[in-house]
Amino acid sequence: MEKELIIKSSPTEVEIALLEGSKLVEIHRQKTNNSSTVGDIFLASAKKLMPGLNAGFMDIGHRKDAFLHYTDLGPQIKSLIKYTNAVMKGSYNNNQLDHFELEPDNPKTGKIDQVFDKNGYVLVQVLKEPISTKGPRLSCELTLPGRYVVLTPFSDIVAVSKKIASNDERKRLKVLVESIKPKNFGVIVRTAAEGKKVADLHNDIKELEDKWKTIYEQLKQTSAPDKILSEIDKTSTILRDILNDNFNKITIDDKDLYNSIKDYLGNIAPDKVKILQQYKGSRPIFDHYDINRQIKASFGKTSTMSSGAYIVIEHTEAMHVIDVNSGPKMQRKDQEDAAMSVNLEAAEEIARQLRLRDIGGLIIIDFIDMRTPDNKVSLFNKMRDFMEGDRAQHTILPLSKFGLMQITRQRTRPEVNIDTTEVCPACQGSGKVNPSILVIDNIQRDIDYIIDSRPKSKIRLQVNQFIYAYLKNGFPSIQMKWFGKYKKWISLSSDANFHLFEYKFYDEADDEIRLS
Repeated sequence: MEKELIIKSSPTEVEIALLEGSKLVEIHRQKTNNSSTVGDIFLASAKKLMPGLNAGFMDIGHRKDAFLHYTDLGPQIKSLIKYTNAVMKGSYNNNQLDHFELEPDNPKTGKIDQVFDKNGYVLVQVLKEPISTKGPRLSCELTLPGRYVVLTPFSDIVAVSKKIASNDERKRLKVLVESIKPKNFGVIVRTAAEGKKVADLHNDIKELEDKWKTIYEQLKQTSAPDKILSEIDKTSTILRDILNDNFNKITIDDKDLYNSIKDYLGNIAPDKVKILQQYKGSRPIFDHYDINRQIKASFGKTSTMSSGAYIVIEHTEAMHVIDVNSGPKMQRKDQEDAAMSVNLEAAEEIARQLRLRDIGGLIIIDFIDMRTPDNKVSLFNKMRDFMEGDRAQHTILPLSKFGLMQITRQRTRPEVNIDTTEVCPACQGSGKVNPSILVIDNIQRDIDYIIDSRPKSKIRLQVNQFIYAYLKNGFPSIQMKWFGKYKKWISLSSDANFHLFEYKFYDEADDEIRLS
């Protein structure tokens, strides 16, 4: 399936739309002044330890204290604390870990107050952005992600992505990485590394080693709380994580951002620079690629599919609930086949909606009831297939005896929630409009005023297309009657975007004649 990335830039925000087969599947928005993102590394101090929760609240300079649970400390936490303090005090003066003596692994069943002292320092990484009333979620298992590998300090483990199916390729990559990885660093080989040569992997590791050197240099001269290393911007992050051979176009409407992404692509994937292009059209880029219309159609409470079936998405504090409905156009065939057809269509749309809105946590789906066990199993397998392209970690359970499917999906940032409601242009939200029969009277009154105030001006009246047809209809038409009354021809034009009672007057220079 062809993939396109459409990027819209403004002085305050960058919007990124991912299209698969011309259908919108992801939308990302990043404020240009965003202070923290997932992946940023901070020097934090332990502000408050909560043995009852087995967690601590850490000060990273955010307005809300960040949350660090014992399970997110990782087995190398003792080595990380030791390294942090040694570099800050100047007792360890090497930007690599070749001569660093690792501490024993931390036990899985311990208490957080046995690991940290109050106001103690440690390097942490943002795991999840602040959501609702919660501050950022932190992890002490530091990761430095690259295009082909992820570097993990204070470890010697080499792991290969499970999405690489070939056992021979997995073994090849593991042997290669073990031969080139730096000492006391673990490596996770990403799916994008499949088929890559040792030089590609080596260059990626070298770039990540340079990042670790930056952390070392920053740590020597800083004090908590402070940001040590920023993740690259969201646009580059998406390119790094999802760019593959299926991408056929990346379009950007801003010249500076275009040049920046061009340089970045030149470093991580030179063969992909050719698919990058700058949009220079007169229409807004999201209008040109039909993205705004898809946003309007996708972010309401109800999402309707081509067959007429629709899903209703409800959000509660604890979970999201999705109801599948057949709609009035459901084919009147065998009930079981009809239910299966609607459920499959709904499953594909639900998988898209979960990615598009970035819905996380617990999701309960009420599919249309089916009786055949084979159909239930088939729907479960299809749902897994539809969600295969979802980068967020997720778990799907088979249909329960009540016909409900449960899904858990990783949540790393607030849900994308776009308000698609609009103020009615006819009543401006008041719920009241002038009687439609008066619109012609109002136009007539304004013509009288214009003729009196500027008798020599040529007049053009622009109206809704239905009013236009009404003024032109018949013999003599209303337009002809105006000519007989004023001895002046009033030309007419229509605009489908005008609401029914909207109209404007223009002079011979095509400037609007304002009446107030």
